[in-house]
Parts: sequence; C-alpha cells; structure tokens
Amino acid sequence: MINKIDHIGIAVSSIEKSLPFYTTILNLQLEGIEEVDSEKVRVAFIKIGESKLELLEPLSSDSPIAKFIEKRGEGIHHIALGTSSIEERIREIKENGIRMLADEPKFGAGGAKIAFMHPKSTGSVLYELCEKQSKGDAK
Repeated sequence: MINKIDHIGIAVSSIEKSLPFYTTILNLQLEGIEEVDSEKVRVAFIKIGESKLELLEPLSSDSPIAKFIEKRGEGIHHIALGTSSIEERIREIKENGIRMLADEPKFGAGGAKIAFMHPKSTGSVLYELCEKQSKGDAK
C-alpha cells in the first residue's frame, strides 16, 4: 500500500547556494545533510509538514543527478511515495506492466529501502518507492 508522499527530490548544483531559499525565504527547517555514496549524491533533508523536500547535489560528474542537471537543469527530479513491504509493491507494480529501474530495492538516504519506477512507464514522471525503517528496526 502506498500511504503518502514521503518526499520530493529536487536536483541542485549546490546545496550551500540553494539552502537559504528554503530555510530563510520559506522558513522551513533543515533536518540534516548526508552523503549517499552509492548514488554519488549529497542530500539535504528539509521538513515541510508530514513530508520532506530533499535537495540532491551531485558528488561527481558521473552521478545520476549530475546527468539529470546537465540534460534538464536544476529542478524536480522525483516524487517519493511512502510504502510498506517494498518488495511486495515492486512485484505488484511489475505485474501491472510498470517497468522498474532495478528489480530489487537498495538503500538510499536515511537508511530507507528505495526503488524507482521507470519514467517511460509512468507518464515521464520518476517515482520512487520508499520504505523507511521503523525506530525499532534501526541498526
């Protein structure tokens, strides 16, 4: 079951340069910044109600975010849908003819299990399935 919009990923060239708009102008709260080496990205988490905005800064020129910015410019990269039982969701989605970028989830920012649907199957929108660890599951 998909139960909420977990976050919206926004590709930026520089978190440092982009952050003041969110924290000063919009008066939103920065929750933290972390690097996700597997995705070659630095992520800033900004709380907005029940959801978050994630500013995604490439760490290298061959990261998916760097390629996105080069092709499309800065802006909305993906919409993450909060779910439970991500493996089951992937199976159901594939059974309904939607392509996934990978058949198995991997770990993303904040230790969440993530999997992306191929935008060619979703009307050109990159959707991410996102299963967060419960507090009791923390390592």
